Amino acid sequence: MSPTTYLITGASRGLGLGLLKAYLSRPNTTVIAAVRNPTSASSLNTLPKGEGSTLIIVKIDSASHTDALAAVKELTTVHNINTLDVVIANAGISNTLAPVAIVPLSEIEEHFNVNAIGPFLLFQACFPLLKKGSKFIGMSSALATISGMEMRPFPMTAYGVSKAALNYFVRKIHFENEELISFALDPGFVQTDMGNTGAQLVGMKEATTPIDDCVAGMLKIIDESTREKTSGRFPIWEGGEFPW
Repeated sequence: MSPTTYLITGASRGLGLGLLKAYLSRPNTTVIAAVRNPTSASSLNTLPKGEGSTLIIVKIDSASHTDALAAVKELTTVHNINTLDVVIANAGISNTLAPVAIVPLSEIEEHFNVNAIGPFLLFQACFPLLKKGSKFIGMSSALATISGMEMRPFPMTAYGVSKAALNYFVRKIHFENEELISFALDPGFVQTDMGNTGAQLVGMKEATTPIDDCVAGMLKIIDESTREKTSGRFPIWEGGEFPW
């Protein structure tokens, strides 16, 4: 039986690292950790592995327009990876709380490049390796909801609008590729570096959700996701879903 193969961007810390640890601990699994700097992420090789499981580290900086394609070429030619079962576009940035009236254009452009264009290019690069039933997941945010914007009225324009663009790509993939499962996933307000920094900026000590709790919820959703019940939707890590 062929191993299940996962590719996770932003796999060296936060949610990406949590997902990496969880998948790598499973037996007969190949996990591809996509990171900005493979040299500094070499410690990932010491993570516990399930029986028959393998870790591959590749370079994908989501701000780069060429890294994803180069990484997939390396996977096919050097590591003999022919299919990808699950691709998780997890890497992202959130650098400003500025509202629409004052957010600099440079911040909008940077967030779009990493949070939306990066996953778009990742999908295009991985597309030849996706087979019937393969899953493409965009790590989104409740701040991306348009019709439910009043539920998350935070002034994070650059982040929110870039994640809304990610949601468009992910849902468009669902409608254009009937053999694939593609959905946006809301991880909630997680105690990552990004989440805790955001919490402190609004006067909180830390974000509300421990990483391990969030990862467990997301694993269940990803494992159980199907074309019929999940694809083209916006599920929340703890159940339910957000409106687009």
